Amino acid sequence: MKWYTYILYSKSIDKFYTGHTQILLQRLDRHNSGWGKFSSRGIPWELVYFEEFEEKNTAIKRENEIKRKKSRRYIEELVSKAGGRPD
Repeated sequence: MKWYTYILYSKSIDKFYTGHTQILLQRLDRHNSGWGKFSSRGIPWELVYFEEFEEKNTAIKRENEIKRKKSRRYIEELVSKAGGRPD
């Protein structure tokens, strides 16, 4: 099974959220159901970017790399190059 690093965007709070999962669309649904303190503040969340990996540790490393940049501009550049929502 594949692993994903993903970025969500909330228009209501104008924030991005970065995470990793094996169940990409189900995780989006979970965020939109109010799961987690931060997630519940930003409903509705939109999946705006994702990358696919073979191994969990690679997805986690990529998530941490994105978070370490602490750069909204970097995230916005990733999102602008994204191919869209998965099926």
